[in-house]
Amino acid sequence: MRLLSDFRLPAMPDVESLAAAQRRNFEALSAANRVALEGAQAVAKRHMEILQQSMAELTEAVRAASSTTGSPQDKATSQAELVKATYGRAVANMQEISDLIQKSNGEAVSLLNRRFAEAMDEVKTLMAKASTPPKA
Repeated sequence: MRLLSDFRLPAMPDVESLAAAQRRNFEALSAANRVALEGAQAVAKRHMEILQQSMAELTEAVRAASSTTGSPQDKATSQAELVKATYGRAVANMQEISDLIQKSNGEAVSLLNRRFAEAMDEVKTLMAKASTPPKA
């Protein structure tokens, strides 16, 4: 009997507090998923806009190139300028999409990091309550 009296079980944390913490964890995860999904939709939408714009520009470039008269050097110069401008737009478009992805991911990770910090504070508080003996 003496052996059992010396053996102390750890105090049980507040079950309601644990359930509330888990609920907040799921809410934060859901919010992060929502932000990520909205970001993916924005990227897909912008990508489609860029594709449509590129196709319109390509059609116009082919039309202009086929109607251009002049020496072969003039045509080559015109085509080089077109390629240079197209390349510049492509790089700018890739940067824009990259920025959209980075922003979306940053917002989602920020939500999760904030909730993680809150959860760790909650765990410390629960453990402090559990280790404090009840007042008589």
